[in-house]
Amino acid sequence: MKIVYLKSFLNDIKKLRDKDLKAKIKKLILSIEKAERLEDLSNAKKMKGYSIAYRIRIGNYRMGIYKETEIVEIARFLRRSDIYKVFSKKNDK
Repeated sequence: MKIVYLKSFLNDIKKLRDKDLKAKIKKLILSIEKAERLEDLSNAKKMKGYSIAYRIRIGNYRMGIYKETEIVEIARFLRRSDIYKVFSKKNDK
């Protein structure tokens, strides 16, 4: 799958100081690229109320992503308590 990084995701990553967490993010991104479908990833779940939004769990953090056709947009990476408040609804199709 082709991956597009939104500016909000890049800003979230810049704020992280945990090197182990950053390594896990890199590993996850590689597995997203190799996957044929997001559903093949063990931690990926479709978000309720959204037709194209998914979240992937990494410990107490969540990666918010949008999937349209073969393009995956990585939108946010925040703590579990914050992601659901901030991860906005994109134009659902």
